[in-house]
Amino acid sequence: MDLMNGKVVLITGSTDGIGKATALELARRGATVLLHGRNLQKAEAVLHDLRRITGSDRLHFYLADFSSLDQVRRLAAQVQEEHDRLHLLINNAGTFEPKRKITEDGLETTFSVNYLAPFLLTCDMLDLLKASEPSRIINVASIAHWNGAMDWDNLQGEKSYQGFAAYVLSKLSLILFTYSLAERLQGTSVTANCLHPGVIKTKLLRAGFGDYPGDTPERGARTSVYLASSPEVEGISGQYFEECKAVCSSPVSYDQKLKEKLWRISKELSGLDKI
Repeated sequence: MDLMNGKVVLITGSTDGIGKATALELARRGATVLLHGRNLQKAEAVLHDLRRITGSDRLHFYLADFSSLDQVRRLAAQVQEEHDRLHLLINNAGTFEPKRKITEDGLETTFSVNYLAPFLLTCDMLDLLKASEPSRIINVASIAHWNGAMDWDNLQGEKSYQGFAAYVLSKLSLILFTYSLAERLQGTSVTANCLHPGVIKTKLLRAGFGDYPGDTPERGARTSVYLASSPEVEGISGQYFEECKAVCSSPVSYDQKLKEKLWRISKELSGLDKI
């Protein structure tokens, strides 16, 4: 299949689970796939597997730990140095931390990895995405966001910490960011959408919910692959998808004041000053 022939795709968190399944399918369809992870040994094994299965020589790996904003910046710089086009950015990397952990930047790990890292990476990659129009930004969120509200005094778990609450907050933030970004990209041919992949048997599910039953990573990748490759969503932006269909996210995720406040805080926390 060559539906994605000539397309360059960056997929974060793609050395296992949903991200790996997404990378495999898009590589099968002819894309140049830039994989990302934080473990070089694991990445080399994944690259070997994907090259063997797909026969593609258009697979590359980038190393970065998303609990470090400096490493996120370096990832963005390296991709821009080595590629003059980026047609798809799939923010898939995620974590579930049962106990509160603080990053080198002084941030709570779940919030930093699941939300602030993709915020920073996306903003840093916007010029390249605009130079590659039409291009698409896809954020892997979660139906869990329905349980969330923005607690501005507890973004970093400063007052209290519970693993699921932190995860919910990070995914609600990612959806608010998607909608803000789509508004800012109006008038361009860069779209921004988000999705719930389903309840999928991954490391993250095990970390948060033990032996909770889940679907396969291949099933979890379906909506990401659809949003990346389908002509049906060309030009569609600012939407939340489940099972390859646009549906409503939680009412709070559409709150304009929350979107604007989160954007301001995200810029401050990430040290971003150009957007």
